[in-house]
Amino acid sequence: MLRVMKTVLPIRIKAYEIDAMGVVSNIVYVKWLEDARHAFLDQYYPYEDMIAAGISPVMMKNEITYKKPLRIMDKPTATLWITRLDKMRWEIYTEFTCEETLHCSAVQKGCFVDINTGRPTRVPEPLMEAYIQEQGLR
Repeated sequence: MLRVMKTVLPIRIKAYEIDAMGVVSNIVYVKWLEDARHAFLDQYYPYEDMIAAGISPVMMKNEITYKKPLRIMDKPTATLWITRLDKMRWEIYTEFTCEETLHCSAVQKGCFVDINTGRPTRVPEPLMEAYIQEQGLR
């Protein structure tokens, strides 16, 4: 599988992220998804550029599959890549792994909106160009 615009983010599990059973709470993965998405945007289209262009990403859907619990001493990594990017929407796939073991996977779907109108707008050209370039289409 081609991992277009791949971003890797090491995760450090914090004591307040575990539950009474000693495992990472399911809700923490949602926060980590956002951390990974922000790392992706920092790499490909920083928020400063988006705000200057008058747009912002909006999350439309999160689908999370929990496979195996993580514990406080684990050292997971989030790896995400674009699975779909068209003129109006994006889709990101993320895996949380630790030493080759898949602990959690997620699909996030969203779009961009005009900050002033709140209406959906086209995917920013810098993201689309990077996507096309990494696929080897140009």
